[in-house]
Amino acid sequence: MIRERAIERFCTQALDEFGAVIANTDEPVHDRYLRLYELVQQRDKQLSSIFDSYSRSMASLQPTLIRSNGLADESLIAELSEAFRKQTAPAIVDSE
Repeated sequence: MIRERAIERFCTQALDEFGAVIANTDEPVHDRYLRLYELVQQRDKQLSSIFDSYSRSMASLQPTLIRSNGLADESLIAELSEAFRKQTAPAIVDSE
């Protein structure tokens, strides 16, 4: 359930980005096309790297990637064990 909602959230965000590129009439059509093509490729690589691995080694990393990319339904995560939440919590990077 968490994975499915995360995929849906990822795809919704990507489609919103694609729509913004398409709707930007300040840029020439060809430039928008090239930007859209590049963006689709980037998002496809991201989608693959986050969701396509079903190996045992990725099983513990995938929830962390989902959470660190802001794709998790945190209300569902809250229902899981504290140990799991701690294990998959995104690392906080101090910017100072």
